[in-house]
Amino acid sequence: MSETAKDTRLAEVGRVAVTVADQDRALEFYVGTLGFEKRADMPYGDGHRWIEVGPAGAPTGIALVLPREDGKGPGPGYETGIILTSEDIDADHATLRSRGVDTDPEVQRWGAPVPPMFSFRDADGNALMVVENG
Repeated sequence: MSETAKDTRLAEVGRVAVTVADQDRALEFYVGTLGFEKRADMPYGDGHRWIEVGPAGAPTGIALVLPREDGKGPGPGYETGIILTSEDIDADHATLRSRGVDTDPEVQRWGAPVPPMFSFRDADGNALMVVENG
């Protein structure tokens, strides 16, 4: 199949899933600590709950999901691969640290073309990265 084939209707990354042990605790962290908006919080199926959060106005959300019952997939406490952007990375790093978030001790600066960045862990130890937009 050609690398330029256009025969699907896949349009965007709609959301990513982060596995958490406690959805209420995760919701408090992402909304209360990070300042994300709550986009969905509703029951489904047999006692399950769909929770989705994200930065205000961002097109891609984060679904806060419990570990799979079959044991497949990641459990809480993994490198998510999620990279958030910041307009002022030093201010955001300081704000998160002042709120007790487990962040890298300082912003990493590797020099051009790599943007300044740092990682932080949520309440379950899931790692996310922040890079400066610019």
